[in-house]
Amino acid sequence: MGLFCINIFYDARVKGNEAIRGISWGKNTFCINIIFMESVKSYGGNMTDLFRVGVIANTHGVRGEVKVFPTTQEPERFKKLKDVILDTGKEKIDLEVKSVRFFKNLVIVKFKGIDNINDIEKYKGCDLYVTRENAIPLEEGEVYLADIMNSKVVTEDGEEFGELVDILETGANLVFVVKHDGKEVLLPDIPDCVKEVDDENKIITVHIMKGLLDL
Repeated sequence: MGLFCINIFYDARVKGNEAIRGISWGKNTFCINIIFMESVKSYGGNMTDLFRVGVIANTHGVRGEVKVFPTTQEPERFKKLKDVILDTGKEKIDLEVKSVRFFKNLVIVKFKGIDNINDIEKYKGCDLYVTRENAIPLEEGEVYLADIMNSKVVTEDGEEFGELVDILETGANLVFVVKHDGKEVLLPDIPDCVKEVDDENKIITVHIMKGLLDL
């Protein structure tokens, strides 16, 4: 039997972020690559998916620039962004990116048509999204974490166990939060526990390790 390994990459994603869980095959090795992305939302009344790429942390200067905290592991991707969607909580606004530069762990962004601090200050704390078409492309075998949210979770025996309601990032590995019998159960995304992820049918097969239900 081949080896089973999990590789984790960060790219702006946990629940609601631009995250990817990828599956690739190597000789005698089955690997799952996980790349964090952003949360998915419905856009403009249709079912276009949105992925969060950053949060407006503060204004920068008086000419309408903003400091954005990137929720992607590759802030450099902002250089290629032409359009983003600002979620105010009440509405979604299409914005055209005019310029991008970097300062420490932040991205300084200037939007076309916004030239005064008073026009942008009210959006502090708001999320910035891109459409699925503008999200980081998937490699063969990869899936967005958002696409496995709300998957049915079953045991190796085929018995229904619960529903995936959240995904946590711990640093060492992902943790699947599963709603089971009215409570949340934490299942580590490790080979001994998560046996198969079927994103097309939204079914995750798990092995309930001894003691997990006692936590």
